[in-house]
Amino acid sequence: MKTPDAVRPGAPRLAAEYVLPLRWDDDDDLPNLVTYLDDIARWMDVTVVDGSEPRLFAAHAAGLGPAVRHVAPASREGNGKACGVVTGLTLSRHERIVIADDDVRHDRESLIALVSGLTEADLVAPQNVFEPRPWHARWDTARSLVNRSMGVDYPGTYAVRRSSLGDGYDVDTLFENLEMERTVRARGGSVHRRPDLFVPRRPPTTRRFFAQRVRQAYDSLAQPARMTAELALAPAVIVLRRRPGILCVLTLACIGVAEIGRRRDRGRHVYPRSAALWAPLWVAERGVTSWLALALRIRGGVPYAGTRMKRSTTPPRVLRRAVRQERRRG
Repeated sequence: MKTPDAVRPGAPRLAAEYVLPLRWDDDDDLPNLVTYLDDIARWMDVTVVDGSEPRLFAAHAAGLGPAVRHVAPASREGNGKACGVVTGLTLSRHERIVIADDDVRHDRESLIALVSGLTEADLVAPQNVFEPRPWHARWDTARSLVNRSMGVDYPGTYAVRRSSLGDGYDVDTLFENLEMERTVRARGGSVHRRPDLFVPRRPPTTRRFFAQRVRQAYDSLAQPARMTAELALAPAVIVLRRRPGILCVLTLACIGVAEIGRRRDRGRHVYPRSAALWAPLWVAERGVTSWLALALRIRGGVPYAGTRMKRSTTPPRVLRRAVRQERRRG
């Protein structure tokens, strides 16, 4: 195992912390993660916040070695990833922090770009892209393209200034990335998006892909206008079922919207030409899963680690009010 000081000549270490929240049920991908973090530890300090059960936690501690700081989350109540991130923020040895899911694969150049972006912003959001691309990754890529075209595609990695989050953010929310962004903004911080900075992420297993469908739709509850549009998809298809010509036009429109996302911000250099063709499938999926997500919301939330998580995120006005109250007390 290389030590943290093992860097290439002429490649100084970054004054930043790499925080990776982890909670696994098996260790099938551990060798790959160890190799990856071994490289990251050559470039910057690394903290893995591991909420896995004790047997796997011990195996991870042994496998990761001394180049990586391996700790347990301070709390396991709420969203496991958010708990890991908040613990990592608290323990960080640096003001500038790169947060990344376990499937994200940075290189030195992307880390430098993110950390450098914190010179003028409090939070920097790049664009994730699946590598490799099995069929279900191509399906999910359509979601990213539609998001790039019509709004924001939330990545699995960010760079953030620790001071911009204060004591962290609410871990009792499902859409933890949006919760973090909203918290930064509520505290007066700035968010800089880099849809032209492409950071690879490994695709999920097919089983996990299917498990994520309704959960991703549940995230739209944090964005009422979007959720309304998604809920309207299935009724619209039912109403137009006898108008195949209109349905064909709408299908082509879905592809066109995704193609705009593919071409935006240098995306055509990353996404294959066929990527937009998967958009009608993803839109059809969301037309169904949005109603399933709404049903779960009515029943008390999404099942999560033996409980239910009801809130997708905290409304911005509530966060701003909480910040004002915190500052008055301080």
